[in-house]
Amino acid sequence: MKDSRDPIDHVGPRLRALRVARGTTLATLADDTGISVSTLSRLESGQRRPTLELLLPLARAHQVSLDELVDAPETGDPRVRPKPIVRHGRTFIPLTRRPGGLQAFKMIIPAHDPPEPYEPRVHEGYEWIYVLSGRLHLELAGKVTDVGPGEVVEFDTRTPHVVANRGDTPIELLALFGPQGERMHVRSGG
Repeated sequence: MKDSRDPIDHVGPRLRALRVARGTTLATLADDTGISVSTLSRLESGQRRPTLELLLPLARAHQVSLDELVDAPETGDPRVRPKPIVRHGRTFIPLTRRPGGLQAFKMIIPAHDPPEPYEPRVHEGYEWIYVLSGRLHLELAGKVTDVGPGEVVEFDTRTPHVVANRGDTPIELLALFGPQGERMHVRSGG
């Protein structure tokens, strides 16, 4: 009987989460690693068991250690030790270690990023953003909203959207990203 605690069983969702956090497509990752799109897709879905031959180029592409990729258990320390990921000039600091499901990140968007004209993006998932500092420029299906510190937005990422910083200083925010259909649920005490 297979032990469900085997770290290798959780590599697929972790690979997908890393790729999504970087905003990378399977095709781009295939170009970066030399691994076919179909193999990458089967790895992420758990239909193919990862081998060292596949994991080494993926760890390099995602800029993580092999231990992090397979989530080798730490020895009793529950703290998350985030390793920043820089993608297209934006810094993503992972705040969760759990593969798959909802992922939390602190993001830093540099001034005037991206440069205009803006190209709306569409991808699978659902996003929740809390602005810590700065003013976030959000376009959803052509409608513009400026979001300030302490404000929250959430949206289906299949809606054409732009998340931008039009200001002269970086924006800091917290972002939760969920796979398609997995929304955040906010409950108030009472």
